[in-house]
Amino acid sequence: MVSLSVMQKIAVYIIPLIFAITFHEAAHAYVAYRHGDATAKLMGRLSINPLHHIDLVGTIIFPLIGIVLGGFIFGWAKPVPINFDKLHNPKKDLFWVALAGPLANLAMALIWALIFKLSIYCGNYFGQPINLMSQAGISINVSLMVLNLLPILPLDGGRVVFSLLPSREAAVFAKIEPYGMWILIFLLLVGGLTYIIGPIYLSIVNLIFSLL
Repeated sequence: MVSLSVMQKIAVYIIPLIFAITFHEAAHAYVAYRHGDATAKLMGRLSINPLHHIDLVGTIIFPLIGIVLGGFIFGWAKPVPINFDKLHNPKKDLFWVALAGPLANLAMALIWALIFKLSIYCGNYFGQPINLMSQAGISINVSLMVLNLLPILPLDGGRVVFSLLPSREAAVFAKIEPYGMWILIFLLLVGGLTYIIGPIYLSIVNLIFSLL
């Protein structure tokens, strides 16, 4: 991506970021609803309206810090409320509810890749901004997908691991959850997140661009 000023970066990244986080959470809500839990729907979270999902710190402040500093863009939305007892098969269905968010990000990364391809045929006046925004969309969605698949509770990857473990082992694994966000923040501060997810991120981004 070409060199951009801070304000240009914010303009390029803000729309892909908000919708990446919004569709991620809406996907959780939709799959939970399909598997018997209407909690999120009743609370208005089964929606692609960003206003229903935005968290001031996670959706605005933290990502802006990442954009301004030029580091890893880290963000989150208000968690979708899930009542696991209302799922048809709580442990089995949790696997699909958890996986829905990262899969939504993968789908959006592919959509942004298609937009990137189409931007080549636009004139420079419209084409370059769309090109830059689509690159940001690919980057953000792949980052969020890989980050959320880390096997740490309360991330989606942790939920997936929990759903696959036998009940006794799952109960032990669940004890990690109160410390999960602190582990993530620590890894972010020491640069560990980039080291862990960087190679996976690059492999997926390169694969997406190779398909264009």
